[in-house]
Amino acid sequence: MPTSVRFLGAAQEVTGSMHLVETSAGKLLIDCGMYQGRRDESRARNAKLPPEAVAADAVILTHAHIDHSGSLPTLVKSGFRGRIYGTPASRDLCAYMLRDAARIQVSDADYLNRQHEDDRDWDPIRPIYDEDDAIEAMRRFVGVPYDSPFAPLPGLQATLVEAGHILGSAQVHLDVPDGATTRRLVFSGDLGRKDLPILRDPAPIDRADYLFMESTYGDRVHAPIQAMEDQLAQVINDTVARKGKVIIPAFAVGRTQEIVYSLHKLFVARRIPDLPIFVDSPLAVNVTDVFKRHAECYDEETRQFVENNGPVFTFSTLRYIEDRNDSIALNNIKEPCIIVSASGMCESGRILHHLKNNVSDDRNTILVVGFMAQHTLGRRIVERRPKVKILGVERDLYAHVVVMNGFSAHGDQHDLVAYASAAKGARRVFLIHGEPDQQGPLIELLKKQGLAVDNPKIGDAAALD
Repeated sequence: MPTSVRFLGAAQEVTGSMHLVETSAGKLLIDCGMYQGRRDESRARNAKLPPEAVAADAVILTHAHIDHSGSLPTLVKSGFRGRIYGTPASRDLCAYMLRDAARIQVSDADYLNRQHEDDRDWDPIRPIYDEDDAIEAMRRFVGVPYDSPFAPLPGLQATLVEAGHILGSAQVHLDVPDGATTRRLVFSGDLGRKDLPILRDPAPIDRADYLFMESTYGDRVHAPIQAMEDQLAQVINDTVARKGKVIIPAFAVGRTQEIVYSLHKLFVARRIPDLPIFVDSPLAVNVTDVFKRHAECYDEETRQFVENNGPVFTFSTLRYIEDRNDSIALNNIKEPCIIVSASGMCESGRILHHLKNNVSDDRNTILVVGFMAQHTLGRRIVERRPKVKILGVERDLYAHVVVMNGFSAHGDQHDLVAYASAAKGARRVFLIHGEPDQQGPLIELLKKQGLAVDNPKIGDAAALD
């Protein structure tokens, strides 16, 4: 049968990564992530996966972020029987993240059901999956080192290549037999940036017949990392002068560790005061331990920092919060402090409670350090809506809102064009993981490079002639 790719998620949208490669050897799913957007739509899409995905013979995971990995337990629960492949670091991260996602679903459902227990019209919320489903998904997981070819299906060769996005993130280079030759399909996953803190740079493409590339920031150029650290110091000092708190929604994987590293550098340089810094996320604590175990993924700058200053993720004013009661106690702190908490798009987790308690105080700052998808609470905060609904209650948004996309672990327009330009022999480039407004300018730039470009929609299928 001819090879084709069906776009089941993250097509003209950022989250819910899910792409099905159909070949004569079988069906291979690239990623199986949770969709994040309007609550009702998110629950519907995440609870019932496309039957084509469930029927896949194997899965390759590009990285552990929940919008790429978070539906793996649902996939297994729905009847998937194959293996799941990813880097050892991605496996170690998922071992914590998928169980945490299950616990958050149970906790949030319990909280909301209690809040509405006297509402006769309330339809009780049930978690999509539980910890047992997450554990079963992990039993299928096979860790594969970078740059080590393997066969996810008979006759197919796949190689995981550094993507530089988060710890363990990978591009997927898939070689599909085509008569006497092979066709190479390259799935970029989420691409990082050159000189991003902690991690090595993304590896360039050496060959691609078909390129499936992310496009999250296809319409903009990020500020330099050093400029972001300058701005971070300014935001903190301004907020302290107002006697306020800095609340930072951050993904527990990648963004939290980058922020902690930057805060550590500012602390060492005495550019911020000795104020309490809290990382309030049980998952972030476990994930940070995984970062410590996988120092082989660090870049040279980070290794040098460790040699000169000790462990990256430990310093005197930093405290990690795991216990729920300790998290609640943060509400009683009156003096300036920094609270970093998940989830990054403000759709679940402890960050909701910190926003609930701090968003209406104009002394405080909500510091946004990454992309916020459409229809999420994080996007509404970025848009500075006068009122935002948090845990079912509308609250006035009086806190300062500062957006610092330069901390993004996604490559910007320049990075994406440079990456794709190395694939000038590609027959076609498919832009995924991006919204149409961001994809439009990138499409025009790639066409100027002589590349044929598409931006497929959900449900589209591309025959790879």
